Amino acid sequence: MSNSVGRSFADRLILGAVIALAILWIAPLVWVFALSFKPNEFLAQRTDVLISPPFTLKNYADILGTSAVFRWTVNSVIVAGLQTLLMLAIASLAGYGFARTEFRGKNVLFVLVLAGLAVPEQAVIVPLHAMFADLELHNTYSALVLPRLATPFGVFLMTQYFKAIPRDIEEAALLDNASRLKIFFRVVLPLTLPAQATLGIFTVLHAWNDYLWPVISASKPEMYTLTLGLASTQTNFSQSEGIGYLMAQAVFAGLPVFILYLFFQKYIVAAASGMATR
Repeated sequence: MSNSVGRSFADRLILGAVIALAILWIAPLVWVFALSFKPNEFLAQRTDVLISPPFTLKNYADILGTSAVFRWTVNSVIVAGLQTLLMLAIASLAGYGFARTEFRGKNVLFVLVLAGLAVPEQAVIVPLHAMFADLELHNTYSALVLPRLATPFGVFLMTQYFKAIPRDIEEAALLDNASRLKIFFRVVLPLTLPAQATLGIFTVLHAWNDYLWPVISASKPEMYTLTLGLASTQTNFSQSEGIGYLMAQAVFAGLPVFILYLFFQKYIVAAASGMATR
C-alpha cells in the first residue's frame, strides 16, 4: 500500500512539474499573441493588459499592406522547401552509407562529420561570403540554400536510425537479388519516416527562422526571406512605438511552422522515443 501511495505521489509530482514547465513555455507565446492585437499607442503606455480592450487588427493589416511581404513569403517557402528536400536526400544517403556499408576510413570520416557539430556557424560566415562572392551567387536561391546543407546533425540522426533497423530485412531482399539502391528506396527508407519527419521539421524551422546568413547573402529586397524582410520594415523607434507591430510580425512569421509542427508532431515523438529506446 505504501509503495502504491509513494508512486502515486511521485506521478503527481512529475505531472505538476510538467504542467509548470508547459506554462512557462506557453506564457511568452500567449503574451506575444495577445500584444499583437493591441494598438501601438496603447502599448507605448503599458504592456501588462492582455485580455481586456482595446483590440485592433491594424498591426496585421500593416504587414499585409507591405507590397513585398508575399514575395518574401514565397522566398522563404522556396528556400525552406529546397533545403528540406536536399537535406533529407543527402542525410538519408550518407546515413545509410555509414550504417550499412564498409569502406576504408569510414570511422575517421564519420568522426570528421561529427566534429562539424562543434563548429559554430559564425566561424565560417566570412569564408562562405567570400566563396559565394567569387562565384557571383549572392542574391540567388543557390546562395541561400547550399551553405545550410552542410549540417552534420542530419547525417548523425539518420545514421543512428539506420543502425537500429534489423539487418534481417535487407538480407531477405538481397536473397531475392534486389540491388542495394532498390533495398534502400523500397525497403529501408520507408521505415525511417519518423526520423525523416523529425529532421524535416528541424530543417524547416532553421531555414524559416534563419536570419544571419540571409542578411549577408541577400542584399536585394526581392531576394529577402520573410524573416529578413519583416526585420527590414522596422523603424528606428519600433521598440518603443511599434511593439504591437513587432509582435504581429513574430506571429505572422512563426504561424506557418507552428501549423506544420502540429501536423507532424506524432512523427517527431515517435522518432524521439525510438531513438531513446535503441
